Amino acid sequence: MKDFSKELSFKTSRSSGAGGQNVNKVETSVTVLWHVDESEFFNEDQKVLIQNKLRNRINAEGFLFLTVSESRTQLMNKNKAIEKILDIVDQSLFIHKKRIATKPSKGQKQKRLDNKKKLSDKKENRKFKY
Repeated sequence: MKDFSKELSFKTSRSSGAGGQNVNKVETSVTVLWHVDESEFFNEDQKVLIQNKLRNRINAEGFLFLTVSESRTQLMNKNKAIEKILDIVDQSLFIHKKRIATKPSKGQKQKRLDNKKKLSDKKENRKFKY
């Protein structure tokens, strides 16, 4: 996990929710912004991968943004926002292995056919015979 927190910029705003009288006068909600194209921590292939996987979170100017207002303090929200954006980018860089299609073995095919034959014989024996 790369720590590119030096490239992040922050905006604050008033958050909704719990907070009592402070909620109307203190800016505790934190929005973290990161310009993907101008990052020095990632190479071009990684930037393309990030942009493709997080295209719904990146705006037209190329900024990845995330807003956090879970806590009542600005500092806790800022720390949580940094943690979340680092985690989101780290997950977007993960490349899943391609699934290799496999075929059932001869033994498995024979076992399946044997079970079908046993079940068929069992049901055949239930029939009333004259």
